[in-house]
Amino acid sequence: MERRLERDLVAWQQRTTGRSPLVLFGARQVGKTHLLRQFGQRYRNVAYVNFEATAAARSFFDGDLDPRRLLGLLEAETRQAITPGETLVILDEVQACPVALTAMKYFREQAPQYHIACAGSLLGVSVQRDRASFPVGNVTSMTLHPLDFEEYLWARDEARLATAIREAFAASEPLPQGLHDRALDYYRTYLVTGGMPAAVVRTVETGSLQTVGEVQEQILNDYVADMVKYATTTEAVRIRSAFASLPAQLAKDNRKFQYKVVRRGGTATIFGPAIDWLCSAGLVLKCSRVNQATVPLPAQVDLASFKLYMGDIGLLTHMSAMPQSAVLAASLVDHTFLGALAENYVAQALAANGHTPRYWTSEGKAEVDFILQLDSDIVGVEVKAGHRTQSKSLGVLANRYRVAYSIRFSAKNFGAAGGIRPVPLYAAFCV
Repeated sequence: MERRLERDLVAWQQRTTGRSPLVLFGARQVGKTHLLRQFGQRYRNVAYVNFEATAAARSFFDGDLDPRRLLGLLEAETRQAITPGETLVILDEVQACPVALTAMKYFREQAPQYHIACAGSLLGVSVQRDRASFPVGNVTSMTLHPLDFEEYLWARDEARLATAIREAFAASEPLPQGLHDRALDYYRTYLVTGGMPAAVVRTVETGSLQTVGEVQEQILNDYVADMVKYATTTEAVRIRSAFASLPAQLAKDNRKFQYKVVRRGGTATIFGPAIDWLCSAGLVLKCSRVNQATVPLPAQVDLASFKLYMGDIGLLTHMSAMPQSAVLAASLVDHTFLGALAENYVAQALAANGHTPRYWTSEGKAEVDFILQLDSDIVGVEVKAGHRTQSKSLGVLANRYRVAYSIRFSAKNFGAAGGIRPVPLYAAFCV
């Protein structure tokens, strides 16, 4: 399964100076271990350690963190010679041994010639909890997201279609109708499957969506198990409640997160830490409101107003119990909840490309789904699930601020419409 992040891993491998140990972030089951093992084929050998499975390996880091001592112990544990530039050392589930992250500082300072890659399912949570152990400034951080739609097309043996979409986006020219329809069909399938590798593999291997829900249910169960394992009992209850409320939050016309939807009388004091946990674990995406659509956008954020999207669109579809037939049927593209799915899908695509999702409202008169800062330009993004694209919000935004242009995602083909750029939903990965 091809992942775009492997290109960044290759660039990291090929650095001749300034290489730091790698720390790979990402939610559970997004494919971190598989990606690193696949990347390890570029080396002569791989020394792999799983800290959750091997208690002895955790004990290596109880004493002196001298890289030479640690390398000797890792060689003995993995039965692999560790040679600079020829061996990839993978320290997996590193959240079970936080001091191993601390050790990366010494590897960077004293043994930069060794290629060390750390990964873990709850690294974001671990870093927040053990701030002193994270070697800020001494590691190269990367984040692996669920497969985006382009990677999904690659997995479906549709690389040529993905290329055609990129070319049409660059030229702002419509795809041939046959390709457009085929891409829309794959988009709707992706809303059901999502980008979790196990779900995609099940779909590809069986050629069916009938059992993909079983895979997604197991992933959600694993997430709940993590909440219990890596939080106190009280925290776990609140985390589970906030997480379970996501479909209801997004089903509202106003998708702003409301604590009262989680529980009557809910407040930021009660559920704020739970939301932080979900964000740090990579299970949800936080989209904050900006007071003004001006540069720099981070300075305009209203911390009290935000939306929460699911980290994977397939998991949201499954959690919401939305019938697959309703998602897949082209005749039902204007179904109310499909608007929430389309918006979540775009948020996921933007996050995978390194954008921080933010939105803008105007005294209840207009709302723009996403606001992006591309260098010094402000770009508005509106999402429509079907072919109905009439809306005044982008016009209100353009009249009030200096917007370079706006993007309107919908089921329509590529085109041009003055200051608004029509882009089909399936091309969100191009932004």
